[in-house]
Amino acid sequence: EMYYKLNSVTQRLTGSPAASYNPQGLRPGVPPARPPVIFASPTKLGSETGSQVEYLGANRVPVLQKVFQRPDGIPVHLKGGLMDKLLYRTTMSLTIGGALYCLMALYIAAQPGNK
Repeated sequence: EMYYKLNSVTQRLTGSPAASYNPQGLRPGVPPARPPVIFASPTKLGSETGSQVEYLGANRVPVLQKVFQRPDGIPVHLKGGLMDKLLYRTTMSLTIGGALYCLMALYIAAQPGNK
């Protein structure tokens, strides 16, 4: 059987006798370590409560549905209050300013150069 290894000078695979074959990064006999849980876990285990799992915090979805589905004539992207209005106006002003800047740059680029 022929084994191969990476030549660090030429960056190519070269033939290698079986005696020098030593796979790097593999350690036999070491059990894999279980990674720690990094996300929020439920307050109770699923096996303790059956099929229902309770989480910390209140469910705000019904309240937000009532706010955003209210037929008051306000667009949905402005129903969040003052912060939504500020974000909307900032976005619109940056969009208009960017468009004007692009038109100005295009006008300057279209002018003939000095000779």
